[in-house]
Amino acid sequence: MPHPDPASAAPADEAPAGAARLGAGVVRRPARLADGRELLYYDDPGTTLPDERRVDERDLTPRPDTATMRRDVLTGDWISVAAARQNRAHLPPADLDPLAPQSPTNPSELPSSYDVAVFENRSPSFGPALDVAVGTEPAAADAPRGLDDLAAPGLGRSRTSVGRCEVVCFSPERTGSFGTQTVTRARTVIEAWADRTAALSALPGIRQVFVFENRGEEIGVTLQHPHGQIYAYPYITPRTQLLLASIEREGADLFERIVAFEQAGPRVVIEGEHWIAYVPFAARWPIEVHLAPRRHAADFTELSGAERDELAPLYLRLLRGLDALYDADTLAFAGGTPYIAAWHQAPVDVARGTARLHLQLTSPRRAADKLKFLAGSEAAMGAWIGDIPPEQAAERLRAALATVPEASA
Repeated sequence: MPHPDPASAAPADEAPAGAARLGAGVVRRPARLADGRELLYYDDPGTTLPDERRVDERDLTPRPDTATMRRDVLTGDWISVAAARQNRAHLPPADLDPLAPQSPTNPSELPSSYDVAVFENRSPSFGPALDVAVGTEPAAADAPRGLDDLAAPGLGRSRTSVGRCEVVCFSPERTGSFGTQTVTRARTVIEAWADRTAALSALPGIRQVFVFENRGEEIGVTLQHPHGQIYAYPYITPRTQLLLASIEREGADLFERIVAFEQAGPRVVIEGEHWIAYVPFAARWPIEVHLAPRRHAADFTELSGAERDELAPLYLRLLRGLDALYDADTLAFAGGTPYIAAWHQAPVDVARGTARLHLQLTSPRRAADKLKFLAGSEAAMGAWIGDIPPEQAAERLRAALATVPEASA
């Protein structure tokens, strides 16, 4: 079922008018961009920013039409054909960073200074149309008609790519990543992830919410600014469908048994009271780490305050450990180890009690100056070949983590 807004129960006098106080002292402040897109500021506890933020006064062209998705009859997958994405910014110069606060010479997407900011992507893969009109969002003419409709057979089937794609700016600084943030800032981002997961899950027609960060040009990053993204899909993703099939096959307690299995083995790399990180038994990538809560939580909204508090420093240390693996001894990856940080969450309205929130952190970096490229067997057939034994990978990562200092507050 859709989740309630976690801030909705906060007393009105806990934050200035129009704002909402979330967990850990984070304050959310709503705004709009010049073309009507939603913009949300998430202020750190004790922020020095003023309550009022500047208005976006740019003269913007209308937003592109919502994309159309087509069904691949060979696999059953839905492919969103979003041609407007061809026009998105690609490695702009620092003085034209579209995620930095606006200046007289840089008409960026963020009109005011910020701690953390979330806004709707201007060239999204999904949305802005939904399956029914909500607020300023239009209704799609040919939205998916439920999961049965999406699974129905037939050639040449298409639907409107309803949903939402958002950009999460971790910092106003122009370079860095999640791992370069302070513990306080990381905690603010985690609160934003939970808040947006709740809001997006409640939108009509949304079936799954995906939080992720891409890092490095080798992964395909087109902006150097520290940021991540959130996708709200109109279907359950293919990867999650496979997971749900595994839970059906292996049993409803699958994640509980995985955590116990890895806890007893040689692949744990870092752990806390509430979280455990390990190289999985059948790792595909040269660097692959899974991070999971010990207690079941379907998504970020179900994490307790204590679990969110511990996640911030532990996750920062894990990310910094990836860079310490090779001691920054090569110029091949000057921006640090490239990775995809993929936060898998349960679908909005199925498997809430069995599919557990967990991070799958993967990198194609197989040596100090080498990448793993997916070729015939993996890319074409999905038949993976591991380059490094998972136990060896875990041992190396533990050694790297031992050299990483605690993250600063």
